[in-house]
Amino acid sequence: MLGSVLNPITSTMIAVTLAPIGRYFGVGPSATAWLVSGLYLATSIGQPVVGRLVDTFGARRVFLIATSLAGLAGLLGAFAPNLGMLIAVRIVLGLATCAGYPASMHLIRYEADRKGLETPAAALSVLSLAGQTTVVLGPTIGGLLVGLGGWRAVFAINVPLALACLILGALILPKENTTRSRALDLDLVGIASFAVTVVTLLWFFVEPSTSRAYLPAVAAVAATAFTLRELRAHDPFIDVRLLHATPGLSLVYARALISGIFQYSFLYGFTQWLQEGAQLSASHAGLLLMPMSVLALALTLLTGRSPQIRGKLAVGGVTQLVAAGLMLLCGPDSSIWLLIVVSLAVGIPNGLINLANQNALYQTAPADRTASSAGLLRTFLYFGAIISSAANGALLGDRASTTGMHDIALVLLTLAVVFAALTLLDPNLRKPHARKAPTA
Repeated sequence: MLGSVLNPITSTMIAVTLAPIGRYFGVGPSATAWLVSGLYLATSIGQPVVGRLVDTFGARRVFLIATSLAGLAGLLGAFAPNLGMLIAVRIVLGLATCAGYPASMHLIRYEADRKGLETPAAALSVLSLAGQTTVVLGPTIGGLLVGLGGWRAVFAINVPLALACLILGALILPKENTTRSRALDLDLVGIASFAVTVVTLLWFFVEPSTSRAYLPAVAAVAATAFTLRELRAHDPFIDVRLLHATPGLSLVYARALISGIFQYSFLYGFTQWLQEGAQLSASHAGLLLMPMSVLALALTLLTGRSPQIRGKLAVGGVTQLVAAGLMLLCGPDSSIWLLIVVSLAVGIPNGLINLANQNALYQTAPADRTASSAGLLRTFLYFGAIISSAANGALLGDRASTTGMHDIALVLLTLAVVFAALTLLDPNLRKPHARKAPTA
């Protein structure tokens, strides 16, 4: 369980370090945005790939190797001499920490099969809650670490965390009898064409210019190659045939994508503005996100056992609209109470949408594709994080000004309208539940 939280806590703690890292190296938000997008790019590709490695070689071996790599990356990040090395460290952290979640899922299934148990809903719920808890608490913890030891402390904390995971993993994780001779059939062509598509688009949108006008064309060619490959592959990296055959599932992923863009644009963009536009310290910026974190967790706990989906998504969509509207009222002289209200407003969709969308996926995905569909849900959430990173870099420019933050708010306002429309027009959400949603 500890290993499964390494990725979400590593990905969100960085939010409060972007401004101080930018000042330290003398670069703007468009450059520090790669610290966010680099990790999410590595994670979005690494999750399904590492999951396949876990299935083939067992959780213990893959988890221990990946955790060792995470500790080493944290140590290198703590002493990084330049931004380029820091971005490389974040990419390694993204690949190393994404082993925790698939390893946890694999072990839950392994133990349930070994003991002849039915679906362990309680264990799955705890796993989901642990991930969400660290996502919402990450910025606050990051702010406290920056206050205590500067931005390098956010990287150094990976060393003791990885050491704890290594010791516990070596003591607890079972030695499985894996089929070492089984062929590892990875869709390398699909993975490579997907990576080229995302990287070239990201590179263009972070710093758009006429000299880089060729990048969208490269991305279009790579995307076409990716689609053709996935349509023909026996075991595709992303099953586009399933998306075409199941429109309801595609709508789940579309909502996850929009929710990811909204959540991470606020997390990184608004937090940077708090420090550079409102002139707050990293610690104070992290504490201002605490109401969002607490409210999101409370709503998840209170509504987690309810199978209701449409109502949660509708309330989440409306509060997204309210939160984006409130962001437009914020300025350098705004009262602390307005900033707290904005934080609370974002906490409502954060607490409702991810859980409701997960239940919608459970009801929509084919039963024999539940696990792969769930993995793809997380990949679409990371797509949202990558897009938000590029958008923040383009809209905030060299400094997180109030004008740039308001531009982000207008984009989020538009996305909230699209999210509400996708929820209200989704016919699958109006049908009686074909399959009972999992409960804790």
